[in-house]
Amino acid sequence: MQQTNKLTLSVQYADASLQETLTRPLLRRWAKAALFAPAQITLRFVDAEEGRALNQAYRGKDYATNVLTFAYTEDEEDDTQADIIFCSEVLVREASEQKKTLLAHAAHLVIHGMLHAQGYDHESDDEADEMEALEVEILATLGFPNPYQTL
Repeated sequence: MQQTNKLTLSVQYADASLQETLTRPLLRRWAKAALFAPAQITLRFVDAEEGRALNQAYRGKDYATNVLTFAYTEDEEDDTQADIIFCSEVLVREASEQKKTLLAHAAHLVIHGMLHAQGYDHESDDEADEMEALEVEILATLGFPNPYQTL
């Protein structure tokens, strides 16, 4: 993982419920750990209503999901540009259901979104294996456990 790539980061708290826990410096550290090229990224935390509306509009799914990544970069030579949307309510609920700390789950979703922003996907088994291996590796460098390991 390169730590020298330039990251221009905007953090928006449309839903401010996690603002004091998931601070900009913490989010920046996690995003930077998953950065392989210069990037301009917006991380936006939304409520369930906005999360559901976005998931419906862009994925045709009528529920709020944990993270949505809107990647705008078309040419690999260009800086990565993306908006990554997190539904605070779903993030908190999933952490509890999965018996993970909020920070561990949030770090995982930030890294997951950052990888999507840079062209990684999990549509096929091979793609999923590659993406999950990267997530586990990056999370380990940040001191977090493997999110795919069952208790």
